[in-house]
Amino acid sequence: MPVIRLTDIHKHYVVGEEQIRALDGVSLTVEQNEYVAIMGTSGSGKSTLMNILGCLDRPTHGTYELDGNDVTRMGAAALARVRNDRIGFIFQSFELMPRLTALKNVELPLLYSRTGWWGRSARARAALTKVRLADRMKHRPNQLSGGQRQRVAIARALINDPAILLADEPTGNLDSRTSDEILALFEDLHRSGQTIIMVTHEPDVARHAKRVVRMKDGRVLSDLSSEQDVRMNALPAMPISSK
Repeated sequence: MPVIRLTDIHKHYVVGEEQIRALDGVSLTVEQNEYVAIMGTSGSGKSTLMNILGCLDRPTHGTYELDGNDVTRMGAAALARVRNDRIGFIFQSFELMPRLTALKNVELPLLYSRTGWWGRSARARAALTKVRLADRMKHRPNQLSGGQRQRVAIARALINDPAILLADEPTGNLDSRTSDEILALFEDLHRSGQTIIMVTHEPDVARHAKRVVRMKDGRVLSDLSSEQDVRMNALPAMPISSK
C-alpha cells in the first residue's frame, strides 16, 4: 500500500471575481521509503500541494489517502491527530520556541500525543542523538547555529516516528556548507527507511532526492527519477567562439 495516494486533487480559490486554480487535477503516488523533491516556480502550486500533503489545507475536490486512510473525509480533530502523529514538518525558518532548550523543543509534539507523553525525555534525547546534537540538548535556539537549529527541527519532526517527513525549503536559510550537512542527514534518514518529501526551487538541492516532481500551473509537469530529471532539464552547452 502506498504511503500517499492523491487522486485528481483540485484546489480553487476565489479572489474578487476571479477563480484561481492553485491545483488543477493532481494525481500522485508515493511509496514507503521514497525520497521525493517537488519543484516549481512561484505560482506553480507546489506550496499548495505541500499544505494538502501536510493536512494543513483541504482540497476543493479529489481524494488524499495517507497510510490507506482517506484524510479528505476526516474532521478537524482527527486531522490534528494525523498532523501530530503521522507527519513530521521541517520549515525553512525552523519554527523553534525561543525560550525552550533543544530538548524541550523536541519534546513538544509528544505533549499533544495520546500515548507519546510517557518517556518523552528519553525519546527526545534519542532523537537529538540521531541528528548528532547530543552535546547541545540544553542549549536554546539563540545559542545554536543555523544548521544546529535545523537539526533540532528535524529531531522534533522525527519524534513521533512519522509516516512522512515534509520539508519546505529546508536549506533556504543556510549557507552552502551547512546545506550540504543537512542534505547528508536527509540521505541518512532515507537510507534508514524514512519517507521524505521536500519542496525546493533549487535544482542542486532537488538532485539529492531520488525522484523529482515538477509543477507548473497547478499540474504535474514531469515526474522522473533524479537522474532522468537532470538529463531532461540540463542547460544547453554554450557555443564555442570561433575567435
